[in-house]
Amino acid sequence: MVAEYVTGRQFREGLRRPMPGAAARGLGQRPRVVPAFTPQSRQRGTVVAPPKASAPQRRAPDRPTAFRRFYARGDYPLALEFDTSGFKIAWKVELEKLDYEHYLPLFFDGLRETEHPFKFLAQRGIEDMLAHGGARILPVIPQLIIPVKNALNTRSPEVICTTLKVLQSLVLSHEVVGELLVPYYRQILPVLNVFKDRNVNLGDGIDYSQLKRENVGDLVQETLELLEQHGGPEAFINIKYMVPTYESCVRN
Repeated sequence: MVAEYVTGRQFREGLRRPMPGAAARGLGQRPRVVPAFTPQSRQRGTVVAPPKASAPQRRAPDRPTAFRRFYARGDYPLALEFDTSGFKIAWKVELEKLDYEHYLPLFFDGLRETEHPFKFLAQRGIEDMLAHGGARILPVIPQLIIPVKNALNTRSPEVICTTLKVLQSLVLSHEVVGELLVPYYRQILPVLNVFKDRNVNLGDGIDYSQLKRENVGDLVQETLELLEQHGGPEAFINIKYMVPTYESCVRN
């Protein structure tokens, strides 16, 4: 009887083969990946899945806005014009006769737009309505919180800078707006806490974004200070609760 010749490679592969009956006992198999803190994580032949990487400043996917849909239908009483000074808005009705409860939330929803002409129309329309709104803005404040929150939650630096500038204009549009925004700090401020310290360190270089007011960290600080100055006596404690690193500009 002649013995079968076994090469070195075959011998090593034989060492890696599972033992007879190992499959039935759950041995020698590739471990199964299961979620953490579950009953499956205590079973044999399983490994816990690693946690997902945290990315609080990752940009959220773009979603279609109601502002663009209504503009495509021609529901806005305005037109986009161009002259020697550039683009401008031509209103077809007087702003004093405009229904703020209907149009102002729609224009705030357009803060998420980054394409022309939707971005320009939303910003300029909000600017005009806040400048001529006065007391008519106050009843609309609760309807503006969700559009502002959605714009900030995009995590897009461009959209956040635009939204913060509009939020500052909203606070300055009427002396009571700052106090009316205090109950909504929990919806508005969490994203500002993430971008508060986002500044560009250029050493001895020149940061031109400060001149254009496009530095997210500086705009967040300006907005928080403005909210505290116009938010009344309860503004600072509510800001401090949502943004622990913020220091008062009034008390100090």
